[in-house]
Amino acid sequence: MSGLRLFNLKGDVTEVVPRLAEVEADVQGLVEAHMETLLGVRLLASEYSTGPVHGGRIDSLGLDENGSPVIIEYKRGVDAGVINQGLFYLTWLMDHRVECEHLVRDRLGGTAASQVLWSGPRLICIAGDFTRYDVHAVREHRRSIDLVRYRLFGSDLLGLETVASVSGAGQAPRRARRQAVARAAADVQGASMVELANAVDEVLLGLGEGVKRVERKQYRAYQRLRNFACVCPPQRSKLLVYLKVDPKHVDLVPGFTRDVSGLGHHGTGDLEVQLRTLKDVERAQDLFRASYAAA
Repeated sequence: MSGLRLFNLKGDVTEVVPRLAEVEADVQGLVEAHMETLLGVRLLASEYSTGPVHGGRIDSLGLDENGSPVIIEYKRGVDAGVINQGLFYLTWLMDHRVECEHLVRDRLGGTAASQVLWSGPRLICIAGDFTRYDVHAVREHRRSIDLVRYRLFGSDLLGLETVASVSGAGQAPRRARRQAVARAAADVQGASMVELANAVDEVLLGLGEGVKRVERKQYRAYQRLRNFACVCPPQRSKLLVYLKVDPKHVDLVPGFTRDVSGLGHHGTGDLEVQLRTLKDVERAQDLFRASYAAA
């Protein structure tokens, strides 16, 4: 990992030296075995054939927490072709939506197939490293792309580091996003909700570079590799935000935070935060940061 050193503190302090996988397939197998935990993506298919005409195989094809199709390509070390290869498959996928929806239906059921979010397809490239030219290249593309560097530490530790993340053409400029949030809130409950919704949007987008905002009918997701916050449309007097924070590690406050693990709700996350005032937004910022860090 870039600049990261890991030490074992048991007994004599020793450095755990990072290493690359022996072969590319080892990286793919490890990620696919734990894909939902690592990336927030449900695996649909491994080595998915794009047919005799196109003549290729998608390393991993999945569906993320918001229903966006995801192509994941792996390289053991540095490979200048990984981004173009992934974009090649992404173009194929957009031209074969019905085939993908049939696959989703077979793997995850009809409801998931009917809710595939084709406005936000994603490409995740996982490799031993990337060059500065790779980082520049993804910023020139009008697609949602994540470059993720991996390292293995010892026999049972995996490190993932996001090197670059771009939102793609589907992401509106920040000012336009705030205006859209304001209009949605105004339709519900006047100026106080407008101000509250704008404040939440600004804080969540400002937590770090590469935060993506995904619009669904029932909620707005804020995402790194995985969702870290989901904001539901404003209610009469409050805004509900769901975070990827373990409620067991939070001092729950009635009327402000609630454990919703096991309860149905729109979006993802087991901690519900109820916001009624701008002071509540300030009060919730440590929780926002904790969820962002965990994603």
